[in-house]
Order: sequence, then structure tokens, then C-alpha cells
Amino acid sequence: MDYLNAIPLPEPSGLLEIVVLAMMIYYAILFIRGTRGAAILTGLAAVLVTLFLLTSVFDLAALRWLLQRISVTLAVAFLVIFQPEIRRALAELGKQHVFANTDSERTMVEQVVQAVMNMAERKIGALIAIEREIGMRAIQETGTTLDAALSPELLQAIFYPKAPLHDGGVIVAQSRVIAAGCLFPLTQREDVEPSMGMRHRAALGLSEETDALIVVVSEETGTVSIAYKGHLSTGFDEDRLRRILSKVLLRVRRAKSRLARVKEQLDLTPEGVAKTEQMSKEQSAAHGH
Repeated sequence: MDYLNAIPLPEPSGLLEIVVLAMMIYYAILFIRGTRGAAILTGLAAVLVTLFLLTSVFDLAALRWLLQRISVTLAVAFLVIFQPEIRRALAELGKQHVFANTDSERTMVEQVVQAVMNMAERKIGALIAIEREIGMRAIQETGTTLDAALSPELLQAIFYPKAPLHDGGVIVAQSRVIAAGCLFPLTQREDVEPSMGMRHRAALGLSEETDALIVVVSEETGTVSIAYKGHLSTGFDEDRLRRILSKVLLRVRRAKSRLARVKEQLDLTPEGVAKTEQMSKEQSAAHGH
């Protein structure tokens, strides 16, 4: 108890600093969770803590001097290593929220679901990115501009195996097919399955850099997958695909606070998908659907 009494209580300014630092650490963990940066940060922190403990316990003067001198170098290395995560965090904070056109987005969901399930049945490979609040102009410029009305027939025609634009990805925004044949950035994560194809790697890579929702149809198995915010989930049937698309795209017609938008996360792990489906069923039952 004497030790506890000897610890001075922080002043109001000190409490404010503690709260701010805690929030910064919390949101930093949210942004890097599930990315390759998480494993790198864990390993780097373990190495640094071990070295500092060794220098303190055994009084290693030379090692302590070296650690003090490389602090600036570590800051630059941090920016280089975690550049994708930092860029995604800044994009999340700087994106502009707009009111949702619920009817238009509901129609878009149905059109995408119909096209995807038809292609999955015929094992036609597809890669469809649905733009949300973070623009993808740079990626659009890698493909062919279409700016055509969205329809299941158009999507199926684009991804037909002998079509000129079937190899790239399609960008959909505001119920229109903006561009086709686009090159999506491939994920650089090392924990992905070796059997994962180029379409799935491209979908995961784009989801790490933007808030787009990407739907993938496997050409080999016809399996439907979704990539969103750095997570990839596979094995969607028509009902589950519609629920997830509706959950993400059919936003409520009201302005959200900045904090609510930052905290909004869709977990596409198996547990997260099951939770989303349960919530959708409860909402449908509450509304009598």
C-alpha cells in the first residue's frame, strides 16, 4: 500500500494526455488488424522490448547507445513499412459522407447478385468492385471507361471468357459500370493461402487500400467470395451474398458522426459473417418480412 500511496495522481492535463494516447493506440490497432502490418508490428515491438530489457538489466552501454541513435531511423522505417495502413487510415478520415439513395442501391444490390450467381453457376470468373466513399479514379484509368447503366446482362457480357475486357476488374459506382478491364493492386500480405488466385489477391489488395466492396467469382470452382476492409470470406450463396451487400451498401439516410464512421467495421471472418446474418434475420423478423 505504501507504494500505491507514493504514486502521484495525474493532473487534469495528464488525464487528457492518457485518454488521447489510449484512443490513438486503439484506432491504430483497428486499422492494422488483420493486415501484414500487424505481424510486422508485433515482431518489431518484441525485438525492441527485449533489447531495452537487456540494456537495463545487464547495463549494456554500447547497445543502449546504438538504440538511442537509431530512433530516427526507426521512425522512417515505420513510415515505409506501414505505408499501406497509414494511407488507408488517412483515406478513412478524409472521406466525405453523402446521403444514400436507398432505392437505387437496393436495385444495384439485386442486379449484382443476379449477375454474380449466374456467372457462378456457369463458372465464369469475375471481379467486381463496388465503390463507396473513397474514390478510385487512379484505378479506373488503368482500364476502359464505360460509364454505362448497370445491368446483369452487361456484367455477364464483360466477363464472358472471350470478351476483350474479361481479364480485368469492373468498377461499379452509383448504379453505373464506370470502367472495365481495370488493374487492381495485388495484396502484399504473406499470410494468404498459396492456392489463392490472382482475382482473389487483387480483390484483397484493393480492399486494403479503399473502402470498396469487392465480389469475386472463381473461374475454377464457381465459388463466390467477398473482400472488404482487408478481409476475404468465401463460400457465399445467393441469400448470404444479398445480406452482406445490403448490410454494407444500404446505408441509413442520415448523416453519421465522424467517430461513428471510423468505428464502423464489417468483420468478414466466419464468426463475423454469422453475426451479420443473425442481425439481418432479427431485423427482418422485427419488420415482419
